[in-house]
Amino acid sequence: MGSVKSPFWWRSRERRSADVRSFVTHDASSVSLRWRVMLLAMSMVAMVVILMALAVYAVVSRALYNDIDNQLQIRARLLIESGLLAVDPAKAIEGTAYSDVNAMFVMPGRSIYTANQEGQTLPLGAPEKDVIEGALRMSLRTVNFQRVLAVHLPDGDSLLISKSLDPTGKVIKRLGTILLIVGGLGMAVAAIAGGTVARTGLRPVARLTDAAERVARTDDLRPIPVHGNDELARLTEAFNMMLRALTESRERQARLVTDAGHELRTPLTSLRTNVELLMASMVPGAPSIPEEEMAGLRTDVIAQIEELSTLVGDLVDLTRDEAGVTIHEPVDLSEVVDRSLERVRRRRNDIEFDVHTIRWQVHGDEAGLSRAVLNLLDNAAKWSPPGGRVAVRMAQVDPQQAQLVVSDLGPGIPPAERQLVFERFYRSTSARAMTGSGLGLAIVKQVVVKHGGALWIDDTVPRGNPPGASIHLVLPGRLLTEPGDDMATTRQGGAVDAVTGSPENG
Repeated sequence: MGSVKSPFWWRSRERRSADVRSFVTHDASSVSLRWRVMLLAMSMVAMVVILMALAVYAVVSRALYNDIDNQLQIRARLLIESGLLAVDPAKAIEGTAYSDVNAMFVMPGRSIYTANQEGQTLPLGAPEKDVIEGALRMSLRTVNFQRVLAVHLPDGDSLLISKSLDPTGKVIKRLGTILLIVGGLGMAVAAIAGGTVARTGLRPVARLTDAAERVARTDDLRPIPVHGNDELARLTEAFNMMLRALTESRERQARLVTDAGHELRTPLTSLRTNVELLMASMVPGAPSIPEEEMAGLRTDVIAQIEELSTLVGDLVDLTRDEAGVTIHEPVDLSEVVDRSLERVRRRRNDIEFDVHTIRWQVHGDEAGLSRAVLNLLDNAAKWSPPGGRVAVRMAQVDPQQAQLVVSDLGPGIPPAERQLVFERFYRSTSARAMTGSGLGLAIVKQVVVKHGGALWIDDTVPRGNPPGASIHLVLPGRLLTEPGDDMATTRQGGAVDAVTGSPENG
């Protein structure tokens, strides 16, 4: 069977409905928050005013009608109890003409007495006739804008009294007008108050908007003032925290780019010079370079490429850690030390490593911890003399912390420089002749701080010559085995003092 298409008029109707929905949605979304707050206040006030007006109107109307009923019943009772209807009914009924009611006294088979206000006639309908005939004892109803009361007396006579509702209707009408005016004024006041409250309450939002636009337009990251202690004040403070974090990130980025450019310039310039010399020597007719010098140039080029690779790798590690990417996983620090030792031994097989570790589990980033431990061991091996000894000690200092100490017997680090060596690209006067990027200990500090640890330096042999350097690294975690079964190992060499890391005599 073929598909059935909708009629054209139905498709047009669907398109119009979609257009209306789109318009309504766009219109609702385009209304500002200030207008929405003001409209909400007006709507709430309008709802309250309408409910209150209806309640007042109903209560007052009911009270006025009840008052008329009471007046009619009191008039009827007074006429009946006065006895005038039995003595002189004509005079009794005629006396009502001087008040605001219409009256009729019916004596079946004898007489009917009436007294009406000017321009009014007492309505007489079926309920009143039933009362006169004795079928009903009393009736009370509204007819022809009059409230009519009919009462059947014990002697068979009937008294009818009515009162016009025009005055009451006018009062109720005036009441409705007053309520309408008061409601309109209330809505106007609500609109003004809502606009004022919205403008005052949303002023911090406006400041945030201006600040965000200023940042996007001018890169101005100045924080904005915080006023009060409400939700908007906390939002402003959170925005300022974001601005401060962005400022710090930009400063770190700018500093990293500046430092990296400075550090890369020297090896790149040297590499370029050596490459140009090698290329020039290959030009036909160029003076030949002795084989010994050519080998030296090749060695320099390879060393400079390795230096650049190390520097770029350190920059990548430092940038990755600064990015705030946090990986939480259980890490056995003793295994990290073992793997790092294997790599360092391959590079410095002339160094003796004396190792004592415990199985200490850290909850953190295994790659970052591996890089930090490797940098510590590389640093100790680099500053140790050929045939020197590096001590690696792990010990539990309290139930929740363990300490890793890497000690060498090199020239040591002066106290004035022990904080500076953890800054990126810092290199002391004695270190400038050594290979390295100046980022190794900066990466160590960044990893340790990220894992909630501590880091400091002291002399391996106090007042020694040379004093050596011991770098202490404290990390939180837990012991994986009992203290008596810590899988402690001592490798390649004699014992080293567990506190200072210096060789024991024996």
